[in-house]
Amino acid sequence: MKINILYEDNHLLFVEKPVNVPVQADQSKDRDLLTILKDFIKERDQKPGNVYLGLVHRLDRPVGGVMVFAKTSKAASRLSDQIRRNVFDKQYLTVVRGTPAEHEGQLKDFLLKDQKENKVHVSSSKNKKAKKALLNYKLLGTKKGLSLLEINLHTGRPHQIRVQLSSRRWPIYGDQKYGSKVNKPGQQIALWSHVLTIEHPTKKEAVRVSSNPPMDFPWHLWSDHF
Repeated sequence: MKINILYEDNHLLFVEKPVNVPVQADQSKDRDLLTILKDFIKERDQKPGNVYLGLVHRLDRPVGGVMVFAKTSKAASRLSDQIRRNVFDKQYLTVVRGTPAEHEGQLKDFLLKDQKENKVHVSSSKNKKAKKALLNYKLLGTKKGLSLLEINLHTGRPHQIRVQLSSRRWPIYGDQKYGSKVNKPGQQIALWSHVLTIEHPTKKEAVRVSSNPPMDFPWHLWSDHF
């Protein structure tokens, strides 16, 4: 599997994650992105030993788009610290069913994960196990009962965007887990990691890397945006 490399230096590796590929090894035993990239670097750079590649954030298996990996332990530590300090800026694009009444806004919820079902639910702020989830959205356009949204993620909870939007009755197109009542089996989820902006771990300057979604349905309805 050929992975599109978007930016690389001695410390960082930005790639475009393909849809339906797990980020790391899981129970499916399918080939995962982390292993694919380690094998690629080992062969390309003719490294005799193991390749270090730090996984500092994740994308759900069906979701594609830009991801960053750390090529050194120092970079991994500093990127993880950026995530903790909320300076690791993640912007997504998504196509949802329906249209938000407000053209932009902030969504705040408390989310609780059911480990057995591998499903996340909106809970009460009084539930000590629930974690705060925060995002901002902006409506970029509407067509054929669908809306293109830009999402700025402020917390990185599991399935966060999918759950928060679905709970407002804006299920993401193709989301089988949180939009099964309106989506058909086989439809690809329209959620894409569009832009990552981080502080370079050694140069201390901003690095901004972007990836555009494929021009398949429903993305192609807004081809003028990309």
